Amino acid sequence: MAKRKPQDSELIFALDIGTRSIIGVAGRVVDERFQVLAIEKEEHGKRAMLDGQIEDIAQVAKVARRVTNRLEEKLDCTLERVCVAAAGRALRTEQGSFVMEYPEVTRITNDAISRLESGAVAAAESVLGQGQEGERRFYLVGYTVAGYHLDHYPMSTLRNHNGQLLEATVVATFLPREVVESLYSVMEGAGLEVASLTLEPIAALNAAIPADLRLLNLVLADIGAGTTDIAVCRDGAVVGYTMATIAGDEITEELMRRFLIPFATAEKMKTRLDEERITYRDVLGLEQTVSGAQVRETIQQPAHILAQEIAQRVTTLNGGAPSALFLAGGGSKLEGIREMVAEALDMEENRVALAGNNYDITAFSDQYELNDPELATPLGIAVSAGLGLISDSYRIMLNGKPAKLFRSGALTVLELLMMNGYTSTDLLGRTGKNLSITVDGQRMLFRGEPAQPCVLKLNGTESAPSAVVYAGDSIEFSPAVSGAPAQRTLKDLLGADFTGGVTVNGRLADLDTRLTTGDQIATSSRPVRPASPPVQKETVPETPREKPPKAEMPVRMSEPRTERPQVPQVNMVKPEPARPEPPKAEKPETPAEKKPEQVHSSSAVSPNPWEKTPEPAAVVQPAPGPALQVMLNGKALVLPAKPEGGPYYVMDLLEHSGIDFEHLDRGVELQVNGQECAFSQELRSRDDIIIRYLET
Repeated sequence: MAKRKPQDSELIFALDIGTRSIIGVAGRVVDERFQVLAIEKEEHGKRAMLDGQIEDIAQVAKVARRVTNRLEEKLDCTLERVCVAAAGRALRTEQGSFVMEYPEVTRITNDAISRLESGAVAAAESVLGQGQEGERRFYLVGYTVAGYHLDHYPMSTLRNHNGQLLEATVVATFLPREVVESLYSVMEGAGLEVASLTLEPIAALNAAIPADLRLLNLVLADIGAGTTDIAVCRDGAVVGYTMATIAGDEITEELMRRFLIPFATAEKMKTRLDEERITYRDVLGLEQTVSGAQVRETIQQPAHILAQEIAQRVTTLNGGAPSALFLAGGGSKLEGIREMVAEALDMEENRVALAGNNYDITAFSDQYELNDPELATPLGIAVSAGLGLISDSYRIMLNGKPAKLFRSGALTVLELLMMNGYTSTDLLGRTGKNLSITVDGQRMLFRGEPAQPCVLKLNGTESAPSAVVYAGDSIEFSPAVSGAPAQRTLKDLLGADFTGGVTVNGRLADLDTRLTTGDQIATSSRPVRPASPPVQKETVPETPREKPPKAEMPVRMSEPRTERPQVPQVNMVKPEPARPEPPKAEKPETPAEKKPEQVHSSSAVSPNPWEKTPEPAAVVQPAPGPALQVMLNGKALVLPAKPEGGPYYVMDLLEHSGIDFEHLDRGVELQVNGQECAFSQELRSRDDIIIRYLET
C-alpha cells in the first residue's frame, strides 16, 4: 500500500464533536470561500457524551478516528491537524472593571488600552474563583468592552485621547478547564493535533449569518442533542452568547418513556414523524405499531418547553425579540419547532427560518448539498479557521508548542496569552509589598522593588500585547517577575553608627532587628542597656535597716508590665533611699546597688523593676535647641526645634516635599548637598536637600 501524502498547509480539516454524532469536513479556501471536498458523519455507539460534555474520552476518540480515516481515504492524504469547537454547556460570563491612573495627562496608546482591558478581564476572572493551589480553572473564550471612561467621562474609544484616569468595563466569556482539556484529550487519542479552537455558537454563526449581515439584529439558535447554543449579533458585531441545556435529547427521552423503547429506537422514530404508520420493537422484544399522529402528539409538550426556553434565553440576552431568528442543528428539523419558537417570541413565522440559505456566501461544494441546518457548526468551524488566512499554516506557536486558540476573528497577542492561561500579572508583574512603620511618631513608607518586565517576542521581534497575530506566527513569552517586598533593619533605618537607644513595639531591640509593617519604633539619644540581674542573697545575712518611706520603695516584682518581660521573683538586696543628686555627679555604686541608666525617649517606657525610683527634682528636661534652616528643592525652609532637642532627618522633610508617597508611580531622588542619601541621614543647618521625582 502506497504511503499517503501528508496534509498540506492549505487543506483545512474540521471536526464537530456533537452529543449524538461526529461530523468531519475537509476542504480549502478558493476565492475567499471555503470549498468542501469531503464530509463524513458517524453516530456514537453509546451515550459517550452528555449535554455537550465528553464523558467517555476513549469512546469519543475512537469515533473521531474512524471519521478521520474515511476522510483520509476520500482525500488520499494523512490528516494531522484539526480545527474543533467547544460546546457552550458550561459557559460562564462575568463582568469586570479596571482603573489606571497616570501622574499627569498622557496620550493613550494601544498598549495602554491593552493593559487596561487585560486588567478588566482579570477582574472578571477573579469572580469565577480558582482551584487548589491557585490553579486557574477557566479558559478565556473572548471578551467585549462594555464601556470606557476617561477622567470619569464615558467614551466609545480611548485611542489617541489625552487623560489621566482610565477605566474599562468588559464582559468576558469563560469555559471550565475540564471542557477544553477533555476536547484536547480526545484529539490526542485520535492522533490529531488541535490547530484552532472556537466556541460552537461562534462557529455556527460564522456559517449561518456571515459578517455582512450582522448589522441587523439577528439570532442563531443551534439545537443539538444535548444543548441549544444561542448567539446574538447587531450593529455589525456579536454581542452575546448563551446556552440552554434543553435540546433534542428531551424529545428522545419523552418517546422512550411513552413507548417503552431504547434510546436508539427513539432517535430513529424522531425522523419518521411524517409517516402514517411506524413499526418498532419495545424493550420487551415485542413488535409494536403506532400512527405518526400519536408520535407527533407525544412530542408536543417537550417541544413546547424547548421553544419556551429558547424564547426566554433570547429575550434575556437580546433585550427582546430580534429582527429575525435562524434555527440550526439536528434538533431544528423537528416538525413544528419553528412555528413554536415564533409563537413563543411573538414573531411572525416568516421571521424564523432554518439555517442553510446563507451558507453559499462563505462555503460551496461541487459534490455535496450544503443546505442543511445540521451542517452549521462543522461548516462554521472550517470557515472560521479558513477565511482570512495569510500564512502557509494555520497554527500559532507559543513557546515552541501549538497555542490553544478560540478563533472568532482577529486575535491579538494579549488575547492569545490569556486564552492560554496567562493573566495580567504575568504581563505587568506586581511591585513588591510596601513596608510601613512609625518612627518617633512619624509614619514612614518604603516601597517594594519594581517588577521585572515580561519578555514578549512575535516572530523573533519584540512586540506589544496589542499586536495582531496571524496563522503561522510564533510567540515567545516569559512572564514578568514580581518585585521583592521592601525589607529594612534598624541598622538600615538609623545607620550603622547609631549609638542611641531604640525600642520596637515597646521592647529593646538591636540594630539587626528586621522590621515588619506596623512596627512602632522609638529612639533615644542615650544608649539603653538591659537591666542587670539582681544579686541573690546566699550566705550573707541581711542587716536590719530602717524601712524607707513608701514613696521611695522599689516597684513590686508582682506588678505586670507590658513594656518589659516578666521575670521570676528572687531575694534581692534592699536599695538605699534615693537622694536628690545631679545626673552627672552620681555616687559610686557597689555591684549589688548598680542600676541601669534612665531611658530618654519620645515614647513612654515603664520603670525597670531593678532601678530606684528617683524623686521628681532629680529629673532634668532637655532644653529645646535652635530652629533648623535648610533649602528644600530650591526653597528656604525653617523647621522649629524638636521638643526633645533631637536632630532632624531627611525623612522628616517628606511631608514638605509635595510628593504623595502613598501613591508613588515612579522613583524618587534623594540628595543632601549634591550627594545621594538615605531617609535616615541627619540634617544640619543650611543643608541643601532635594526630594523630587526621578526624571523619566
